[in-house]
Amino acid sequence: MAASCFSARRAFINFYDHYLLLLVIIIGSSNMVLCDNINKKLGFVRTRGPHFILNGSPFLFNGFNSYWLMHVASDPSERYKVSEVFREASAVGLTVCRTWAFSDGGDRPLQISPGIYDERVFQGLDFVISEARKYGIRLILSFVNNYDDFGGKKQYAAWGRNAGGSGIQINNDDDFYTHPLLKDYYKNHIRRVVTRLNTITKIAYRDDPIIMAWELMNEPRCQADYSGKTVNCWVQEMASFVKSLDRKHLVEIGMEGFYGDTMPARKQTNPGYQVGTDFISNNLVPQVDFATIHAYPDIWLSGNSENEQMGFMEKWMWTHFDDSRRILKKPLIMAEFGKSSKDPGFSLNERDLYMGNVYRDTYRFARLTGGTMSGSLVWQIMARGMDSYDDGYQIVLSQSPSTAGIISRQSHAMTALSHLFNGPHSVDRVDGAYKIAPGHHLHSRHAKKHNARHTHPSRRMKNNQLHS
Repeated sequence: MAASCFSARRAFINFYDHYLLLLVIIIGSSNMVLCDNINKKLGFVRTRGPHFILNGSPFLFNGFNSYWLMHVASDPSERYKVSEVFREASAVGLTVCRTWAFSDGGDRPLQISPGIYDERVFQGLDFVISEARKYGIRLILSFVNNYDDFGGKKQYAAWGRNAGGSGIQINNDDDFYTHPLLKDYYKNHIRRVVTRLNTITKIAYRDDPIIMAWELMNEPRCQADYSGKTVNCWVQEMASFVKSLDRKHLVEIGMEGFYGDTMPARKQTNPGYQVGTDFISNNLVPQVDFATIHAYPDIWLSGNSENEQMGFMEKWMWTHFDDSRRILKKPLIMAEFGKSSKDPGFSLNERDLYMGNVYRDTYRFARLTGGTMSGSLVWQIMARGMDSYDDGYQIVLSQSPSTAGIISRQSHAMTALSHLFNGPHSVDRVDGAYKIAPGHHLHSRHAKKHNARHTHPSRRMKNNQLHS
């Protein structure tokens, strides 16, 4: 049975690849995405209902994560690695990059202590943004980490404990979401980043259209309240605060997609546990412009077969896509996915097959609705000579031609789809495109529910420790 499933899946992907190739030929040059973004005036990415809009037309994309860009660019002698990644990414049509705009305490920090910043590191972020403009790659910038890597909410809690003074009591790291002092620290960081004047481009961050969106936190979780209500109050406050500083850019939360108490039946979609977020209520906050999901079935369902993990992935994508178009009425991005070389039985062929499946579903869902599922961001692209950052998921495009080919085909397929929806009435056409009948489902297979409580790795620099 497993062999027949894989044979069928491979046959479908072969057909899918030929279809994408045809679309690329119809659209034209492989450099079209880069030329479009550089040669025409940059506009801000907007949303209209469940769609991204750029310069009045639908915006669909393929993208990537490179969390380390600012950290590396803070050393001018290492900046060529940032340029290399942007150059190689643009060559395969990647047009959106998600990266960190934080490093709190620890090694080479941006924020040394509350309100105290290292200008050299900030200039590293200036360089990242200026290089992104050079290659026409839009950025999603994240403000803080849920995990300990690069400080995170744990560092904020430690700063609060060390602040001294009577009446200051920090009980645990999740006080980050509720304690007034920690919230003030965080708001100050948001203000410093959003209002920053780039020393290279001379453009304030909040006025720069190469920045696509602000992300409140990388993978928020709250062990103190699994219902999602604590995180929801925090999202309402912080998303509103960002909008008070910057009305031009989009805001998203940075969520993985775990369901909470709003729709109890949806909890069965989770991989056997909750993390203190609620995909529905958190993303219904009016100041949140679009939703995100992350997916690591190789970690969340590590004891399950390859077929079961892929079944979970398909259901995870479909369920969130369906909820985004029907309930949230906001765009959705698959903001992190990948396959680790540290997984048992890993091979480049398996990684390519897995990525091909995710890309196939991203494209299918985008085509069904004109872009509710608007793009996906693979974790993660690196430059050569970055072994110390190896988390198992890294892709060096120049050293992985088969993977680079799969990425390139998806990039141009999403661009081709954008052009199919373009025209004098492109947005109106998208709004009415490909109506899905109630009760219709694309996937007949369902992921096996995993009841064991799993931990989650940070997948960040030099840290293989698991986080619950």
